[in-house]
Amino acid sequence: MSVPNNPDNSGFTLIEVSIASLILISALLGVGLLITKMTLGASTSKDMSSAAVLLSEKIEDLNRWDVDDPHICVPAGHANAGSLTADITQTTTCSQGASASISYDDDVYPNLTDGSNVCPDPSAGCFAETVSSMVGGNPVYTTTVHSPNGILQTTSSSSPPTGATFHRRWIIEADSPITGVRRVTVTISNPTATPPVSFQMTAVRP
Repeated sequence: MSVPNNPDNSGFTLIEVSIASLILISALLGVGLLITKMTLGASTSKDMSSAAVLLSEKIEDLNRWDVDDPHICVPAGHANAGSLTADITQTTTCSQGASASISYDDDVYPNLTDGSNVCPDPSAGCFAETVSSMVGGNPVYTTTVHSPNGILQTTSSSSPPTGATFHRRWIIEADSPITGVRRVTVTISNPTATPPVSFQMTAVRP
């Protein structure tokens, strides 16, 4: 005696399984793309935040120099010192006679480090910032380690560190925007970031 087919006991057909698999794969791809975008967004946010801090830091550094110091003065007969489009090192002589070889650009390598002798313990992170400079025509990389316990340590090396590199340039304009003041403009870039990071900041000082 034959038993009639019961629709309730029938299994999934191959077409139904294929459709379900395609839906599942599409969902997983969407989740993967979302995670990738979130990771990239977090990395971009970190690069932009670092650039903004380093840019502000350079503005503050230039503001601490006396108005007659070669680091901030503009030579007599010149409208400006430095450049935003090229790396410049020049002998700057102020109208009061002070003179020095000044580099109007540098590289900064921000980094987190563990296990330094100024860190409280090997698991506590310290912020290390390496800034390049030219001494006697040779590059010198000075690293300052900021510890959570407030201790600072500074070391120098002739070799650049590894990690992200932010390049800064600045220009000092005399009697701008009005006579008697100078406009200081600093740019910073990290072309290796994804996407590349570039900022500019301007301040006016005596």
